[in-house]
Amino acid sequence: MSVLDALNGEVFTAFGQHVIWSDTIGNTIGLAALALGWRRSIWTWPAQFLSGVVLVAAYASAHLSGGVGKQLLVIGVALWGWRQWQRGRQQAQDGSIAVRFAGCRERVLLVAGTALGTAAVGGLFTLYPQLSWNPWPDAYIFVGTLAAMVAQARGLVEFWFAWLLVDVVGVPLAFSSGLAFSGLVYVVYLALVVWGMRDWWLRSRAAADRTVLEGAAA
Repeated sequence: MSVLDALNGEVFTAFGQHVIWSDTIGNTIGLAALALGWRRSIWTWPAQFLSGVVLVAAYASAHLSGGVGKQLLVIGVALWGWRQWQRGRQQAQDGSIAVRFAGCRERVLLVAGTALGTAAVGGLFTLYPQLSWNPWPDAYIFVGTLAAMVAQARGLVEFWFAWLLVDVVGVPLAFSSGLAFSGLVYVVYLALVVWGMRDWWLRSRAAADRTVLEGAAA
């Protein structure tokens, strides 16, 4: 038996859903990556990289070419994010990653890029149906994940809003695709996203207040 066959082997069946190893392992690592991101640990990026590698097998087993492409993109962006956080590691006073709200220009670029990217990828998936059996939700998650990871790499609080919007579509899509564990993990993601959003929000406000005080003292 090959490694790929082993990863796509069934763990158990629940409520008519066949849960496979790659879906279980990949998404468990993904949960750890999100928790590490909440803690602003640079180890979030290796975890995201490993999660992407394992989930390629899960999406391939479900014949979701768009999902495979998304995970390949996750792998690439994880390497870039690791480099970005290494450069900015000393920005916060405690030696962790400094976080902030995006500026107006950054928000416009994120929203416009996500909208245009979704339109382009959705059009591609529609033109080539073999890439995805559910083109527009798949395209939305594909591009939304990229936008979230880019925002995370830049230390933007909007990263959490992007993940929240991805989860809203990701939960029903995962269940309908037969990836039950992915659907359950997306539900847990929602809780982590809300807590992480609160933490980053408070830290960004505290950093802004310190900047104002330091400016007044000078």
